[in-house]
Amino acid sequence: QVQLVESGGGLVQAGGSLRLSCAASGRTFSSYGMGWFRQAPGKERELVTAIRWSTGRTYYEHSVKDRFTISRDNVKKTVYLQMNNLKPEDTAVYYCASTRDSSWYGEYDYWGQGTQVTVSS
Repeated sequence: QVQLVESGGGLVQAGGSLRLSCAASGRTFSSYGMGWFRQAPGKERELVTAIRWSTGRTYYEHSVKDRFTISRDNVKKTVYLQMNNLKPEDTAVYYCASTRDSSWYGEYDYWGQGTQVTVSS
């Protein structure tokens, strides 16, 4: 059984930083890439950033570019999201997810439980 376990969320003041981690486990885990999504209250879930396991190629949604950095450790099967210069509008539940699709916006078939990020003004 595949599991994605996130950690690292919390409360931070605007301008602060947080680092999220997402560890994948399971003998059947097979993935082309990983994504970080977020969902704020009353809003739809959105893809924030994604990375390919093999090449390290990345995608960033425009509002987080230059503030967020996604990285991966292929040996540990872990993906990280470094979030700097956080803004109140970054407040959301953040989810990591795994995809076997070559498209950034393709189907993500495994999801973590989510971790709350709250940015106070």
